[in-house]
Amino acid sequence: MKNITRLPLARNDGLVIRELDDETLVYDMETDKAHCLNHTASLIWKQCDGAITAHEAAKSLSRMLNVSIDEDVVWLAIKQLQRFHLVEPRAKSPSLSRRNLVLKYAPVALALPVIMSISAPTPAQAASCVCPSCCTGFTCIGSPGTCRPS
Repeated sequence: MKNITRLPLARNDGLVIRELDDETLVYDMETDKAHCLNHTASLIWKQCDGAITAHEAAKSLSRMLNVSIDEDVVWLAIKQLQRFHLVEPRAKSPSLSRRNLVLKYAPVALALPVIMSISAPTPAQAASCVCPSCCTGFTCIGSPGTCRPS
């Protein structure tokens, strides 16, 4: 019996989204984190409308990627999207083992959803200098981290 749990809603507020050829870059202005969704994760995220089921998403994904995909792949992506707060936290996803999925999908491993995430520096951190190598236009004036305009 197929799981009829609907996928959560994709979060849009506070996000800057840039779509590239095979990935989607998402910058979360609330957490100052940048996320890179591979093609599969991006396709699943775009289907998170609160109405589609994991089964329907898997069928759609299979057609788009021309590879047999089941609900486990969809739920793996949802778990990652929830961890990075890119979907509303309402859907309870089934327990999955990434290792088992990798073994199961080894022949088509590129179809597995992957999200890479990094913390972006705040504007104040990005503008700070560290002695002895001060930023251009600044001179170190003694104690580490103390610079003044040249």
